[in-house]
Amino acid sequence: MNWDQIEGNWKQFKGKAREQWGKLTDDEIDQAEGKREQFVGVVQEKYGIAREDAERQVDSWVNGL
Repeated sequence: MNWDQIEGNWKQFKGKAREQWGKLTDDEIDQAEGKREQFVGVVQEKYGIAREDAERQVDSWVNGL
């Protein structure tokens, strides 16, 4: 799975993202609009983690899909 596939089908993946990052609201997930950099930023901000950690979490999530 690559991010282009996720971005193209973001509506389908929003629920899976919500399961992975339960603190994120639907509005925050919608705000990312399937764009990786924006989504990483939302995860980073909401969880108060370093950008690199957020990127690793997102990449790990994508690889597990």
